Amino acid sequence: MTEPLEEDALNLALAALDGWKHEGHALKKRFVFRDFREAMMFMVRLSYEAEALSHHPEIHNVYKTVDLALTTHDAGNRVTAKDVELAAAIESFL
Repeated sequence: MTEPLEEDALNLALAALDGWKHEGHALKKRFVFRDFREAMMFMVRLSYEAEALSHHPEIHNVYKTVDLALTTHDAGNRVTAKDVELAAAIESFL
């Protein structure tokens, strides 16, 4: 089983992830794009990163807004290094 991050490690990770927050035991971020097409392109690109890491986020999309929540099921739906890795991968292609 994957272990949830301790508070110090989580705070250190958040310091390196622009705009991400720890809320309700998940890493969360809202992305707002110019239009629906740009939001969809982001989600498609995200799908490749998630699949490569075998770690899939909760995605909520309305028009040009995409909300992400990252948790690890094997860790009791808590934040782990896998979530931080995926968040960093997402930030790398923005």
